Amino acid sequence: MVARLTRYRIRPGKIDEFAGNIESLMSALDKLQGFRVFLMLEGEDPTGREATSISVWESAEQMTSSENSKFYYDVIKTVMGCCESFSPMHHHEVMKIKFANR
Repeated sequence: MVARLTRYRIRPGKIDEFAGNIESLMSALDKLQGFRVFLMLEGEDPTGREATSISVWESAEQMTSSENSKFYYDVIKTVMGCCESFSPMHHHEVMKIKFANR
């Protein structure tokens, strides 16, 4: 498994729009082969303008293939429109992963 990590700096007044766009992104992810988990984390900035996303994929090939999906690309473009800046997408091999046994 592999993970993609991206950090965002959200523009003032765009937090709600950013959150709505993330909902669209989450819907898009369910349609992509190899997608396993998505987390959007709030940053430590008390204004709520920082966020970090982590997505987990079955393979590097499937994660890379997701970047070529037009729908996914369009949603990402919309998300980025709410941001002052964002880090490059970093890709990491998953060393260990645990899901709840419920």
